[in-house]
Amino acid sequence: MKLVRYGPAGKEKPGLIDADGKLRDLSRKVKDIGPDTLAPAKLKELSRLDPKKLPLVKGRPRYGACVTGVGKFLAIGLNFADHAKETGSPIPENPIVFFKSTTCIQGPNDPIMLPKDSTQTDWEVELGVVIGRRARYVEEKDALKYVAGYCLINDVSEREFQLKRGGAQWGKGKGCDTFGPLGPWLVTRDEVRDPQDLDMWLDINGKRMQDGSTKTMIFGVAKLVSDVSRYMTLEPGDVITTGTPPGVGMGIKPTPQYLKAGDSIELGIAGLGTQKQKVVAYKARRA
Repeated sequence: MKLVRYGPAGKEKPGLIDADGKLRDLSRKVKDIGPDTLAPAKLKELSRLDPKKLPLVKGRPRYGACVTGVGKFLAIGLNFADHAKETGSPIPENPIVFFKSTTCIQGPNDPIMLPKDSTQTDWEVELGVVIGRRARYVEEKDALKYVAGYCLINDVSEREFQLKRGGAQWGKGKGCDTFGPLGPWLVTRDEVRDPQDLDMWLDINGKRMQDGSTKTMIFGVAKLVSDVSRYMTLEPGDVITTGTPPGVGMGIKPTPQYLKAGDSIELGIAGLGTQKQKVVAYKARRA
């Protein structure tokens, strides 16, 4: 299944994409696409529905983040060997785990707002893993059973905040408002034959910047779920974004390239849909 959340920000409804690519309303079946919906039994129940009997949503509504109620937004650093090389970093011997703030989560096509005083905002196309069952000390051979599904993520990053403000404190540059577009779809695990064989790409202003595959991950999805579950309990709705292939702005030689207001970003992963974002200047938001 391709599960979605659609509608105005803060008022999203649950939906489903049918075999013809049409949006169907799920609000009579579930309240939202959140932790309760991601349980294996509930997903199995939804899979038995005939999508053509669900109400057809007319028009082209906004898509929200494909999952709500995210308790932990975890990220994996330097998980592609060629990306580690372009940043001048050694190949990790173990997964590098850090957190993105849940307040950075937004819809897949919402604008990316440059943070105040930002000079080095960068892009990263990544595979997102959405947890469906509580996971604690999970063995790698069983780890995928704890995955509800997968989604596309742009792990937007402010490099100067990340690397130069108080040392390497990645959370400072990873959790700014709008830095976590999720979706458009949450594709359930049964529809992704092999999460380690997915092409992924990202364009800036129509120019291909990233062109990679999850084949070149250092640590695959099963290893990551297993490893993280040894250090913290993973709950339904938790999201792990699994690293990016080469082609980020900070790796461009001789002069790095960063996002500026007016830039257009488009990215995608095979079978998981695409995102399109416009970069906008910082604007103070109401508390």
